Amino acid sequence: MNDVLEAGLYLLAAIAFILGLKRLASPATARSGNRLAAIGMFVAVLVTLADRNVISYWWIAVGVAIGSVAGALLAKRVEMTAMPELVAAFNGFGGGASAFVAAAEFIRGGADVRTAITIVLSVVIGALTMTGSFVAFGKLKGIVPGRPVGFAGQQFFDAVQVIAIVALGVIVVVNESSGAFWVLVGLALLIGVTRVLPIGGADMPVVIAFLNSASGVAAAAAGFVIDSNILIIAGALVGASGLILTNIMVKAMNRTLVGVLVGGFGGGDGGVAGEIGTLPVKRADVDDVAITLAYAREVIVVPGYGLAVAQAQHALRDLANELESRGVNVRYAIHPVAGRMPGHMNVLLAEADISYDKLYDLEDINREFARADVALVVGANDVVNPSARDDAASPIYGMPILDVDQATTCVVIKRSLSPGFAGIDNPLFYFDGTLMLFDDARAALTSLVGAVRNA
Repeated sequence: MNDVLEAGLYLLAAIAFILGLKRLASPATARSGNRLAAIGMFVAVLVTLADRNVISYWWIAVGVAIGSVAGALLAKRVEMTAMPELVAAFNGFGGGASAFVAAAEFIRGGADVRTAITIVLSVVIGALTMTGSFVAFGKLKGIVPGRPVGFAGQQFFDAVQVIAIVALGVIVVVNESSGAFWVLVGLALLIGVTRVLPIGGADMPVVIAFLNSASGVAAAAAGFVIDSNILIIAGALVGASGLILTNIMVKAMNRTLVGVLVGGFGGGDGGVAGEIGTLPVKRADVDDVAITLAYAREVIVVPGYGLAVAQAQHALRDLANELESRGVNVRYAIHPVAGRMPGHMNVLLAEADISYDKLYDLEDINREFARADVALVVGANDVVNPSARDDAASPIYGMPILDVDQATTCVVIKRSLSPGFAGIDNPLFYFDGTLMLFDDARAALTSLVGAVRNA
């Protein structure tokens, strides 16, 4: 292929990546952005195949066929509640692929010092991203306990591993030692496990975002290894966007990245008002809630992971349509860490064709709760816990929350008084202005549609 044509096509692919990523910033343009980025990647792959006869086209076709079938099945069958696990798995595969590319270059031999350094970086980051992501997958899937899992002296053990990895990396760069290289790979795989296991379920959204960034960095390093500008660009974009998202997440949880990676938070036991679920609450039935909603003027809905688990987004849309037909103004408050990964609730509501202009970020909607007649909380917990605002002794103190308790009435739809990912009780449930409707989210919302219609 002509060098100028090749460079031009790679440039077009890079532009498609950048524009596609930009369009992913809004739910209204996310689908077209995803398609644009996919087209860019398709062009980049075709140019690479035309330019570099790395392996036979037969094996490439087999790989494309297997990947296409797997991707199509996942797209059709994976439910929204399983999306965080899927993203974690994708991070793992991405990191592993980068590590394999770099390892292949090491096996081929003859690398100069600059290339050897990037091989070490790509292998280490890619390997720990792979194992760390699959541990995160296991925690989200319930295969691995969601609580922090560790042992005495673990931080010292991990520090020794880091020192050993650095020392082995130097040996590999200086002497091209095959033995040191494979020990380095083993330690990188191990530290991915030992660093994610002690991190609790409450911090998994941050871990997913961080590992996404790490997979991009590993890909960019692999691009330097094989001298692929398009891989460098794609990896840098993923790494930078993942890091920005990680920063947004830790701020939304009032955490630090170091605090998250040290682990030990979330998924434990605890409470702010004695034992969880022992204080009296105001129980409400469907008719009570229907009357409260039907005669309101302003309703703000706060969706949470319970909405996703129950697949209740369509029932929520039907309820909102019924309320709006009665002249009620319905809006949706989206916390940055609602659900199990960034953007989870936005995608879930978009799936139900809820208008994008009705979705509001925390900083845009919080002041509106004081003017709302009803705050309708569906399956959310930690993101509406007033302890984060009022109780300096709470482990989530300082975390920005949605101030649903400032609405005239707060209706909480929840299966039980069980704690959220942070593992602590929520005093909101016991406030005088809170009505608790204990039921599956989809069943409750479906019943409310008919009850509001008849109110």
